[in-house]
Amino acid sequence: MEQYKFHNRIGEGAHGVVYLGQAVRTGERVALKKIPIKKLNAGLPKELIREIQAMRQTTRAPEIEFQGDHAKEERGAQHVLKLRDVFAAGSAVVLATDLMEGDLGDIIRSADRMRPEIAKTYARQMLEGVAYIHSKNILHRDLKPSNMLIDKNGQLKIGDFGQARIYENESSMSHKVATRWYRAPELLYGAHRYDFGVDLWAVGCIIGELFLFSALFPGQSDIEQLYLVVQTLGTPTDETWPGRKSLPDYAKIVFHETKGKDLGEILALAPDFTADLVKSFLVYDSSQRLTAAQSLSHDFFKASPLPARREELSPPKQDLRKFEDYFSNESSLSNSLSDFMNS
Repeated sequence: MEQYKFHNRIGEGAHGVVYLGQAVRTGERVALKKIPIKKLNAGLPKELIREIQAMRQTTRAPEIEFQGDHAKEERGAQHVLKLRDVFAAGSAVVLATDLMEGDLGDIIRSADRMRPEIAKTYARQMLEGVAYIHSKNILHRDLKPSNMLIDKNGQLKIGDFGQARIYENESSMSHKVATRWYRAPELLYGAHRYDFGVDLWAVGCIIGELFLFSALFPGQSDIEQLYLVVQTLGTPTDETWPGRKSLPDYAKIVFHETKGKDLGEILALAPDFTADLVKSFLVYDSSQRLTAAQSLSHDFFKASPLPARREELSPPKQDLRKFEDYFSNESSLSNSLSDFMNS
């Protein structure tokens, strides 16, 4: 713990509290996620072990290309939040990561409408990050705008690996994953065997939201969530979803037959090829969803307006500069450390 100075709380999630911190050796600001261990005798929870494993897998990116004297990371590695350190703090485990200024949800909900070229850039960065995660054989299982973190340079990095796990073919997994609005239909029907397609469905939902400025499927319950999906995509058939009848809850949930809606009309104000890209992810049959790597060659990214340049990006307005003064105040830091250890 001597490696970091701790400051005040800056965020809170289902599994832990995030604190503002500072690396002692470099002075660099970091985020410190404190996860309490409720049953010490039982060891680390399997969810925490999986989170650490997934982040270590994506953090240890091999440098595979050299340009002159400089090594280049695998494509997409720069769009995944890096795990700097893991250590114990009393009856908790702390994950040290890069400090981020906000998230894509902040930007979507802001009063200032995002320019389409900016939205395209975030879509591309997200897809590069997802492609990289999948190349490491990891299912994220909770992709959503608030987990698309934005750094001080306006760059997107995928974070919160609390539901992630390494993919094992034919392994039984919980269907109670992913946030409802971004949950794939196979999960809503209780699937215990699924694949990277659950992340790809979520990606399609997020890209649609980037241009609608609201969720595509804002269900208030799992049943309503399925209803909204079916009303949009139409009633699944043997052709569109061959394996659906084997899902645990499929026969229990029946809706009136419908032909669905035209995503092109829903996304009529979005740039050319947006609806086509979203449709490529939002298909019932998981095996037919476009992969993240394949999507990077889609016409959506080639048509006007082109994605914005890096220098055109900016961090969310709700940044962390208001905390700068505390780093020169040792008394404040001491009090915050006490709060950190006792919380």
